[in-house]
Amino acid sequence: MICRIWRGWTTSANADAYERIVRNQVIPGIEGMHIPGFRHIDLMRRAGPEVEFVTIMWFDSLEAVRTFAGQDYEVAVVPPAARVLLSRYDARSAHYDTLARRVAAP
Repeated sequence: MICRIWRGWTTSANADAYERIVRNQVIPGIEGMHIPGFRHIDLMRRAGPEVEFVTIMWFDSLEAVRTFAGQDYEVAVVPPAARVLLSRYDARSAHYDTLARRVAAP
């Protein structure tokens, strides 16, 4: 499994608007692509002098990542409506092979 990690930062004033766009437009848009091998996406938020957002996307393979992001699959995919609310963001996403993933026993 491939884990794709990306980070972006915004001001406190823009953080709620950015989160709404990601939750209501970006994530549903990704899900609506029905990419074979796309498993799920996580959105995280951390307050600070700037508000940091992290997305973690889970794919079965790099080929599935390429279907999402294109041949240069490390390039960040940031829609214009989200981009205008960010102060800065990673231009490239990081990709990791998932070596172990454990779920807590019930």
